[in-house]
Amino acid sequence: MATTLQRNTNRSRPSKSAGAKAKRSKVQRRRLVALGMDQAAVDLLNSTEVRTLLKYPKKVSDAHKG
Repeated sequence: MATTLQRNTNRSRPSKSAGAKAKRSKVQRRRLVALGMDQAAVDLLNSTEVRTLLKYPKKVSDAHKG
C-alpha cells in the first residue's frame, strides 16, 4: 500500500492563454509567408488550415515557387 496519497496532477495543468495563442498563430502565418505563400492568401486561411499546411513545409515551398 502507498504511504502517501497520489494527487491527480492533470487538474492542475495550466490552460493556454489567449495572448499566447495569438502569438503562436502570428508566428505560424509568418512561417507560411517565408515559405513563399502570398500574404493575401495566408490572411484568408483559418488557424486549422495554417497548421495543416505547416505540417508539410517542403510541399508548400515547392507549390509556391515563383
